Amino acid sequence: MQHNLSTSLTGIIVPLVTPLSENNILDINGLNNLIDHVIKGGVSGIFLLGTTGEAQNLSYKLRKELIKATCEKVDSRIPVLVGITDTSIEESAGLADYAARCGVSALVAAPPYYYIPGQAELLRYYETLAANIALPLYLYNMPANVKIYIEYQTVLALAENPRIIGLKDSSANGVYFQKLLYSFKKRPFSLFVGPEEMMAETVLMGGHGGVNGGANLYPELYVNLYKAAINKDFETIGRLQAVVMEISNSLYSVGRYGSSYLKGLKTALELKGICSDTMSEPFQKFEKRERDILVERLERIDAGMKQAMNT
Repeated sequence: MQHNLSTSLTGIIVPLVTPLSENNILDINGLNNLIDHVIKGGVSGIFLLGTTGEAQNLSYKLRKELIKATCEKVDSRIPVLVGITDTSIEESAGLADYAARCGVSALVAAPPYYYIPGQAELLRYYETLAANIALPLYLYNMPANVKIYIEYQTVLALAENPRIIGLKDSSANGVYFQKLLYSFKKRPFSLFVGPEEMMAETVLMGGHGGVNGGANLYPELYVNLYKAAINKDFETIGRLQAVVMEISNSLYSVGRYGSSYLKGLKTALELKGICSDTMSEPFQKFEKRERDILVERLERIDAGMKQAMNT
């Protein structure tokens, strides 16, 4: 059974890490543990094969294995979204077709990368992609990684396509997101924010939720923060936002790596006994010195979160 997603999805969508037992080998036990953990924590959906899922480093064989195993484990309890970002529309459409057969609810695609398309080319790209898939599509604005913005006017134009139902914005550009919120105030188009540090403020202004990596580790924290923002409970927002910032400042910043966020997140999940910390090549997991730093920081975050959640 598939969830019938229109633009009604709200809340915390967890961009699931891809648990690996070794490079390009799925950690099935870890995946099952992680799925149970995030669903128990109250997330509204699971997003596979995004930035946090290391999608671009994974073979298509493994991507398909991950989609199938996740859909079987989730068993329609919550919607599953799948990233189909690629430089080839044929590859994206092929993965989209497989995902649809597995019971996925929606797809997510960032712009094609390497040669940077102009906005007119980007508009045509998404229109062509939408015409070659059967499921609803979320745009994914990730300029830090793909080196191009889905500009404001381009989003407005693409939103006219009934198959394109929303956008995940990971630009951390508050002005851009506010312009989108204003423009879609009276139109059905879902707007999710990637950076967890600004999730609560965007929800307060009318955003539909967050696609927040930290929800792999502490799903209930982000779900409760989202609910506090919906209810305009500023006292609770203040307490929980402080924990989110501590996670951002201490777990995601160990070592001088472009992948420090992901290494920190995967190491913390392994320290919690949820799944393996193995990274997809060419990345490597943290050494003992870095792990020891994270053990200490994780203990401090756990204590702070316990206090914040029980106050």
